[in-house]
Amino acid sequence: MSRIGNKLIELPKGVTVTTDKANVVTVKGPKGELKQAIDRDIQVVVEGTQLTVKRPTNQIRHKALHGLYRALLANLIQGVSVGFKRDLELVGVGFKVSNQGNIIDLSVGYSHNILFEVPKELKVTTTTEKGQNPKIFLEGIDKQLIGQVAAKLRGIRKPEPYKGKGIKYVGEVLRKKAGKAAGAGASSASK
Repeated sequence: MSRIGNKLIELPKGVTVTTDKANVVTVKGPKGELKQAIDRDIQVVVEGTQLTVKRPTNQIRHKALHGLYRALLANLIQGVSVGFKRDLELVGVGFKVSNQGNIIDLSVGYSHNILFEVPKELKVTTTTEKGQNPKIFLEGIDKQLIGQVAAKLRGIRKPEPYKGKGIKYVGEVLRKKAGKAAGAGASSASK
């Protein structure tokens, strides 16, 4: 991971990065503010409009942490400047979705509707257009939180491998299984 750790991070306009004595990095930008605790061995240096992550030695642990914290800080900077989006779609006959504020109401083939509360840090919208699958759009500044919420939503009704029915990410390619071979077993069973 050291090659990733050595990459410089360009700071966009309006983004400031500060580090306190407890090694907590605070990133402020036009979309909000995020914080990340950093290991005490890793050093974060801001020089002009560039951010550098440095490690003290070439130990395996330090190399791994070097790449990890560089990637986490790059995600924080992208989050407060541009933000993140995650889109899901419901594939299946009769599957419906609607939202009231941050509460999503899902009808995905169970005997009852499922109410899912999205954290207030995220913005959620749903669409249902005629002839297209219903969609859920998640937006926010925290990449980790968006990924976790999207994975929980997908876990409510994972896409099944035969027809692909369920909740899936937009653009996700599903590996489908072949169905039962018709008539192949019928002739051998009658003998």
